[in-house]
Amino acid sequence: MAETLAALVLAHACADFLLQTRGMVEAKARRRAGALLLHTLVVAGTAAVALGAGSEDALLPLGVAVGVVAGLHLVIDLVKSMARPGLAAFLADQAAHLAVLIAVAAAWPDLWGAGWWAGAAWLPAAMVLLAGAVLVIRPGGIAVGLLLEPWSDVGMEGLPGGGRIIGNLERGLIFLLVLTGQPGGIGFLIAAKSVLRFGTVRDEARLSEYVIVGTLASFGWALLVSTGTLVLLSALPAVGIPFVDR
Repeated sequence: MAETLAALVLAHACADFLLQTRGMVEAKARRRAGALLLHTLVVAGTAAVALGAGSEDALLPLGVAVGVVAGLHLVIDLVKSMARPGLAAFLADQAAHLAVLIAVAAAWPDLWGAGWWAGAAWLPAAMVLLAGAVLVIRPGGIAVGLLLEPWSDVGMEGLPGGGRIIGNLERGLIFLLVLTGQPGGIGFLIAAKSVLRFGTVRDEARLSEYVIVGTLASFGWALLVSTGTLVLLSALPAVGIPFVDR
């Protein structure tokens, strides 16, 4: 089951955050049929590729499982398009997608074993790491941005997109620190950011609070995704790589 779930999570990360443009997201929010259909096909395609078609006997269960994932993905996206835009809708949407992936992996746990990639024992772990890297950076930036949206009028001079780049880097560093068993390094990261960032806004309470909220949210997201990555890695069979085996 863990290998199947690893493949499905990577497929979801790619379909929702690497292979979906801002224009597609906006068109889906307006319930444009073309955008919804295209995204659903991408979801189905990435899931099928990640799992591998495998033997002829596995094609039917694979097709049913991929159909369930893609179909429920479409339903969830439609429900989200009717909800009020914001952080709650985004988190509920992603939680629902994850619940579907877990349910499908539990219902068809042997899909990975019957697929093309079953012989590569190291691949599920690589998929988990890649999915974790995508999920810690891309949706993390979206979630933090939605959280801070009510205070978007707070001005801060700096490089265009500088805050987004800093957030991506800090979440990526936390991901690496947690996976390599060095969570203590997060304290040094907090201290470094405090010195470099908070000193420039210490005289403006509203701006200081804005930076603190964004930083804590970014760190929290990174820790959540990193922990989830470790949990899924620990469920996979050992492959003889100390960094990966848990």
